[in-house]
Amino acid sequence: MATGERAREGEQDITAETTTHGRIFTRAELALDPVDLAELLLGAVIESTGPDGTVAVRLVEVEAYRGLDDPASHCYRGRTPRNAVMWGPAGHLYVYFVYGMHFCANVVGTEDGQPGAVLLRAGEIVAGAEIARARKPAARGSGELAKGPAILTSVLGIDREQNGVDLTDPDSPVRLLTGARVPSELIRTGPRVGVAMAMETPWRFWIDGSPAVSTYRRGGRKRPR
Repeated sequence: MATGERAREGEQDITAETTTHGRIFTRAELALDPVDLAELLLGAVIESTGPDGTVAVRLVEVEAYRGLDDPASHCYRGRTPRNAVMWGPAGHLYVYFVYGMHFCANVVGTEDGQPGAVLLRAGEIVAGAEIARARKPAARGSGELAKGPAILTSVLGIDREQNGVDLTDPDSPVRLLTGARVPSELIRTGPRVGVAMAMETPWRFWIDGSPAVSTYRRGGRKRPR
């Protein structure tokens, strides 16, 4: 049994109310090595509430990034004001700006003071589809509404203001729910997308058969994650 499965099944002092998409994760459940956390997050649901309502996305593709031992990580060269959230505690949202136009969101894992996070690459809309379509009118179908990390944050209404929010707090504008566990036979792994370092590290995880999984692009040129 994987570490992530043990965390989800472990006996916890759970007080969060169960909803249609499960219950909110506890911080202890998310305090995992990013590789184990990535597998745990497949099938989980991230929901974001804004002035126009709530959008919820079932995660179908994620990427793990460790810290000082991962050349592709934002934390590889140490702690900075930009990556401070990624150093913990677990259960917070790390949001960064890339290419001068897009935001990407990560779930922070590991123990406090040990950097690591999981990039949310793609998902399927499970609530708030009309809001999501209004935010992404060019999407050609439901499978493309949250396909790719920048599109995912766009339909969820996540930007720099949500950097550091507590995903385990029921009153947070962005919350992370357990969803439904994905059978291990449907989970695939492979190299991360578009990274300039550690290109062959197989820390991208996705659900086989989901139309929302993004297209793989091999990295090589220097580009921010």
